[in-house]
Amino acid sequence: MGYTLAEKVLARVSGGQPVRAGDEVMARPDFVVAYDFPGYTDVIFRQMKEDFGIARVAEPDRYAIFIDHMVPVATAAEEQLHIQTREWCREQGVPLYERRGIGHQVSAELGYASPGAFVVHFDGHISQLGAYGTLAIGLRRNILEAFVRERVSLKVPATTRINLHGALQKGVMARDVFHHIVRVLGPSACRFQVMEVGGPGLSGISLEGRQVICGLAMFTGAVTAVCNPDALSRAYTDPRARITLPELVSDPDASYAAVHDIDISTLDPVIVVPPNPANTRDLAEHIGLPINAGYLGSCASGRLEDLRIAAQILKGRRVADGFSLHVIPTSQEIMARAADEGLIATLVEAGAFTSSPSCDYCFGRIAVLSGGQRAVSTGTLNVSGRMGNPDSEIYLCNAAAVAAAAIEGRVTDPRKYL
Repeated sequence: MGYTLAEKVLARVSGGQPVRAGDEVMARPDFVVAYDFPGYTDVIFRQMKEDFGIARVAEPDRYAIFIDHMVPVATAAEEQLHIQTREWCREQGVPLYERRGIGHQVSAELGYASPGAFVVHFDGHISQLGAYGTLAIGLRRNILEAFVRERVSLKVPATTRINLHGALQKGVMARDVFHHIVRVLGPSACRFQVMEVGGPGLSGISLEGRQVICGLAMFTGAVTAVCNPDALSRAYTDPRARITLPELVSDPDASYAAVHDIDISTLDPVIVVPPNPANTRDLAEHIGLPINAGYLGSCASGRLEDLRIAAQILKGRRVADGFSLHVIPTSQEIMARAADEGLIATLVEAGAFTSSPSCDYCFGRIAVLSGGQRAVSTGTLNVSGRMGNPDSEIYLCNAAAVAAAAIEGRVTDPRKYL
């Protein structure tokens, strides 16, 4: 019986002997990444010194810290947190990436998404590095272990395989695919497992789209998600990868907890209605629902294909009066390329507010809603209060649907504008 990609990666980083789902291992992360945030990095930095007597991390280049929340700062306390992070990184010799964009995306751009690598973070959305064949797991509370010793304790997770078949229709995007997976399989389908995505239909989904699917994996209950490396992903990672590792892919006879086949060829645009990310519906069921605001961005969207389709829909048109459309590219690299292509100009001319990359729009620090308002969003969550007010509503959808809603001030099918 063969091994899954996850089993092979964890075998490599825990001594080299084969491991199976359920085995307890001590695994050495190739990279430990984090963003500074109150209650996380500031506490970790203090506990390292006060509780464990550790003055310096042993291998600074294995670590990477990002400043991508509270950017720009709004209070002196926020700036003080950033100052503390800058000082810690300088003292430790740990790479710090500030104002480069959302760390999960920038990690890939900077080569931390090496195929076959093992990466840990406290935020589960780091799973999007799985689009490149990286096993990237959000350890949440256990992340301190990765800062105070070389290895982390881990139970090898089982893997559920999802095979995609067919090709997407016009106006249907990777977000629709992921939300459809949740609709079909349920929000606990991959609980405490790795969600491995493959099948012939994956070849027609861009790397950006694969990042979307992998990055939202936690909403199936998964600890992370992976795609086996292929020519498309290697063309991106080969010139960027910080470490070169042996080629690792799942064996054809690997043992999976479950295998699901999903046809995406007949999929229509979907919408996820509040108050939780499992409420997937066909967009058509909500056509005409009045909307006050739109957000196109986050670690799950805001990439070039999202900006391109939004600009295509908005070109020569205007955002509806009274509608607030915020378009926030995921990274500075993406924003620069979008500017070179003229996408930013098109979006601004249509009435969109565009800003430098930041996580703040997604977690409700900027562009908050008022009570009774509704937003369409490519953010990660639609729970009550996510965009600043518990009496507002958030509807998750793809970038094309956000742009179309901005024109009409209501939910509408984006395909009529394409």
